Amino acid sequence: MCGFLGKMSFNDFDKTEIITPNKKILCRGPDRTKELTFSNKGTQTSIIFNRLAIVDLSEKADQPMVSSDNNYIIMFNGEIFNHMDLRRRLEKSGSTFYTSHSDTEVVLKGLISEGLKFVTKLRGQFSICFIDKKAGRVHLIRDRLGQKPLYYTLNNTDLIFGSNLNSVQELLHEPSINEKQVINYLKYGVTGKGETLLNNVKKVLPAEVVTIDYKNLSFSVYKEKYWSIQDKIDNKKFVTEEFIDKFSEAVRIRANADVPVANFLSGGLDSTSIVKNMHDQNIGVNSFTVASDNKIYDESYWAKTTSLKYQTNHQISNITEKITMDLIDAAIGSLDEPYSDPSVVPSYLISKKISEKYKVAITGDGGDELFGGYQRTKISMKNPNIYMRPLSYVYKLYPPYLGTGAKFLSKNNDISVRYKAFLEDNNLLRLLKIDQNKAEDLIESEITIRDYKSMLLSDYQFYLPEMMMYKVDRTSMANSVETRSPFVDHELIEYVLSHTTEYTEGQAQKQVLKDYLVGDFGKEFVNRKKQGFVFDIESWIFNNVNYFYENIRNSHLSNYIDLTSLNLLKLNKSRINSHRIWKLYVLGKFIN
Repeated sequence: MCGFLGKMSFNDFDKTEIITPNKKILCRGPDRTKELTFSNKGTQTSIIFNRLAIVDLSEKADQPMVSSDNNYIIMFNGEIFNHMDLRRRLEKSGSTFYTSHSDTEVVLKGLISEGLKFVTKLRGQFSICFIDKKAGRVHLIRDRLGQKPLYYTLNNTDLIFGSNLNSVQELLHEPSINEKQVINYLKYGVTGKGETLLNNVKKVLPAEVVTIDYKNLSFSVYKEKYWSIQDKIDNKKFVTEEFIDKFSEAVRIRANADVPVANFLSGGLDSTSIVKNMHDQNIGVNSFTVASDNKIYDESYWAKTTSLKYQTNHQISNITEKITMDLIDAAIGSLDEPYSDPSVVPSYLISKKISEKYKVAITGDGGDELFGGYQRTKISMKNPNIYMRPLSYVYKLYPPYLGTGAKFLSKNNDISVRYKAFLEDNNLLRLLKIDQNKAEDLIESEITIRDYKSMLLSDYQFYLPEMMMYKVDRTSMANSVETRSPFVDHELIEYVLSHTTEYTEGQAQKQVLKDYLVGDFGKEFVNRKKQGFVFDIESWIFNNVNYFYENIRNSHLSNYIDLTSLNLLKLNKSRINSHRIWKLYVLGKFIN
């Protein structure tokens, strides 16, 4: 994992201009930093790259990487897990390589020899800037599931792009707030797809190639998708052995690195299945577990049980420190966009602990999306009986300061209403006197929720990239740790979506993993209630509510929303309202 930043302009500018903004992404690549400035077709370009060396540690594999004829330049953040197979194919076609086993050079040579279609052969997590000086084009490319970030903005004279929104923002002359995205954030907890909190600053979408042509002293932008998850839907017979083979391959290719690799072992089904699979493939496991003082959220007993079963090199790190304002600021500081889920705090802590010994950690992220493991999916699949449906009409009478009303909407006859109720907070907009029509419908912008698989599709197009992958990337990279998850392997996802769902749908959530593990651990292990590592935000927020209110009111939020109803949230000291106060506090940090 790495981070990069670049500016291209038709005007002259100081090439050192990108040095200070780059400091905000040094954490993404603390091992080596390399700069490059060049002129081409009437433009001046300065780019800078920060490397976290994990594969091919030699300086020959550093970036920016330039082709031998000086016509092509690449900056690449991420990992290509099938790079050795691709390298062998390219060598057979006549390509020669300068490095020992750099995946960056494979991407560079592949794009040169095969063009943009080479991207479809990449299996991994990546954001890529590929500059074709000969053609006068910049290609910005993001992986299929949105695991790695990439931002860009351009006007008549300047193109700015990078791995971090804060760094891009520092290169803007007069950044301004996108008010529509403020409303989207209040409704969903994140900004809209492809948009940011800043006007005219965009995100490259998952599976998207953004091509900027800079010939003739002007910029032209072209966008195309190279992969569509909707195209993978089918109903072939699910075969457990085929799935396990796919899963094993996804695990195996993510265990390869030139530095020690840790396994984050929570003790849950997802991480335990990965550790079992590595053990069965005779891959050594360095398991890492976080123990919590709060027994409600502590799964270290189950993690230790797994470690003993598979004889891992096990380490337990006890989180004994209290949640402090310094910790909160550090966790929020790891973000470059407002993000409303308070689990960013324990995620940041976990990454910080892992970084003391490791650069790479294999995680179980994406398992809930793959197997319909969220409670909202299970509830949404239950069509309420005629006696329960009238409860959904209570929502219109429900005072917004009491909560989102999801419990009422979950009784609606429409599966789409039930599903979206757990991801939207229109009641907060009502409380803040915001017209709900000003917010976008991010859940159904591309997918109409009709059935189980459409919920999975929505998770993959909204929840996974915009929320889960965002949190995982920012909190881990703030601590210079690369995370890898086999469950976010696109070939594994394609298998599940193209086959029948008897192992994942309804009451059979994660049944395939339960069957995979039950022989080693028994039914108590596989059927226990899911815990998850979070903290008691409800008590913590309301014990410090005056501090949060003071910060919210002293921010510039009042320029965009009506805060006169803020005190109503204190009348009902619920978990929902603690999340809402947190949401506003985080937003205030970014608008200040």
